[in-house]
Parts: sequence; C-alpha cells; structure tokens
Amino acid sequence: MNMGRLFDIRSRTASKDHAEIVRRYELYRTLVEFLAALAFVVGSIFFFYESLVYAGTWLFLVGSVLFAVRPSIRLLLELRLANLPVPDEFRPYGAARDESSRGDG
Repeated sequence: MNMGRLFDIRSRTASKDHAEIVRRYELYRTLVEFLAALAFVVGSIFFFYESLVYAGTWLFLVGSVLFAVRPSIRLLLELRLANLPVPDEFRPYGAARDESSRGDG
C-alpha cells in the first residue's frame, strides 16, 4: 500500500470505481452519524423521566460508540482507496504504476 496516497483528495475521483466506493462509505458514515444523533436525542429525553434514566445512560453510551465509529469508517475508506489501482490518465507524467516498479530497492 502506498501510504502517500492516504487522505489524498484526488483519489476520490480517480475512476468510477473510486467515486462509487466514496459514495458508499459516505452513505455508511451518514447513517452512523444519524443513528448516533438519534441515540443522544432519545437518551436526553429519557433523562427527564426517573424510570428511564438507566436506558438513557445506555443510549448515551451507544451514541458515543457510534460517534467513535465515524473516523473508523473514514480510515477504512482511505485504506480502500489507497489499495485501488489508479488509471494511467490520473498518474503524474513519469509516475510508476506501483512502488515495486520504481527500482529503488
């Protein structure tokens, strides 16, 4: 894997496959964010009722875990994009196809 390609904005649109993967991961991340926010809102409402405080606490924990999943999804997306081949037309002039074809080592 080429670590230099991680978090490179150009890799998001390097091909139709790249763009489709970005679209899917953004959908996953949005769903996780929505569920986390919902857990916090419902948990907050539960805190108004003595009998629901325990459930509200659990919803806060679930929301916190979901918010922690967000950067994990982003990292997984970046790792996936970094491992996809980049079409020749998106390579800088003279750039090698992969690290092993450079002849550095």
